[in-house]
Amino acid sequence: MKIENYIRDIQGFPKEGIIFKDITPLLNDPIAREECLKILLNSLNGQKIDKVIGAESRGFFFGMLLADRLNAGFVPVRKPKKLPFTTISASYELEYGTDSLEIHIDAIKKGDKVLIHDDVLATGGTAKALADLVNELGGEIVQFNFLMELSFLNGREKIKDNPIFAAITY
Repeated sequence: MKIENYIRDIQGFPKEGIIFKDITPLLNDPIAREECLKILLNSLNGQKIDKVIGAESRGFFFGMLLADRLNAGFVPVRKPKKLPFTTISASYELEYGTDSLEIHIDAIKKGDKVLIHDDVLATGGTAKALADLVNELGGEIVQFNFLMELSFLNGREKIKDNPIFAAITY
C-alpha cells in the first residue's frame, strides 16, 4: 500500500501558488492510517520513548496514536495562549513575520527520551522551535518523525543534528 495515494493535493490553499498536502483522506481510511502508523513506528527501531510531542494541530493525529502504541506520554505543543498551565515558548520565522509555539513547563523532564512528531517538514521553522523547547526542558530528542517532507524547501537543514524520518518525501 502506498500511503501517498491517500494524500490529496489542494491547489491554491491557503493562498494562491501553494499546493496544500491534505491528509484527511489518510485519516479517513482505517487501513491506510494503520499502515502509516506502522511505518512511523518501524522507523524508531525499537528505541525507548518517554514522551511524544505532537505539534499543533495536524501533529496531534498521529502523535497521539504513536504515544499510545509506544506506551509513552503525549505532549501537545500549541500556538500561544492555548495551553492552560505555565508555559515556555519558542519563536520561528514565517514567510511574513514570526510565530511561536508553547509547551507546559512540566511536560518534559530532564533526560526524557522524546519523539517529535508533525505532519510535514517544510521550511523547518516549526521543527527547530520544537527542538528548542525540548532542549530547554532538558529532554533528549530521539527522532523527528514526519508524515511528509517537502525536501525542496530544505527544512532538514535547520534540524540536521537530529535523526529525521519522513514516511513520504516530495
